[in-house]
Amino acid sequence: MDMNRRQFFRVSAAGLVGSSLVAMGFSPTAALAETRNFKLARTTESRSICPYCSVSCGLVIYTLGDKAKNVKSSIIHIEGDPDHPVNRGTLCPKGAGVMDMIQSPNRVLYPQVREPGSNEWKRITWDEALTRIARHMKDDRDANLIRTNDKGVTVNRWNSVAFLISSASSNESGYLSVKVARGLGMVALDTQARI
Repeated sequence: MDMNRRQFFRVSAAGLVGSSLVAMGFSPTAALAETRNFKLARTTESRSICPYCSVSCGLVIYTLGDKAKNVKSSIIHIEGDPDHPVNRGTLCPKGAGVMDMIQSPNRVLYPQVREPGSNEWKRITWDEALTRIARHMKDDRDANLIRTNDKGVTVNRWNSVAFLISSASSNESGYLSVKVARGLGMVALDTQARI
């Protein structure tokens, strides 16, 4: 076997390190035989629904935290629910990335508003947000509701607003959302379910 000088030093160094480790009592078989702790052993399991589309795949969410007062639990793992009749444990790429969406530092957690003429977003409470939305909707509906068409037939159309219905909601809440929107006169309705 031909060996140059560099190869000789490499082989010699590897032999020296290996024999030194064995002399100090390190045995790779003992290290490889050690059992690892299962990462989900001390977690709390809860079930949820994927928020992305209307398929409503089941999720199993594992949180770590003892549920004591002032202890915030953290999500450490999410997987498809094998007992769910829709997805039977499988997830699409968006569903598999739910944990990244939940733990994203860019995720908006509170309502914010940008006042006209400003370039800054201001945090507001949920009550303020809902009141503002209701006020804007009422003002726009009063200004833009078409009560009758050119033939004098009552139509009650509100064409200046569109309504995007949640695709992650159940059939019942989707049905009620459409009824409320149509009752207000909205013509433009859509849902992420068709995308």
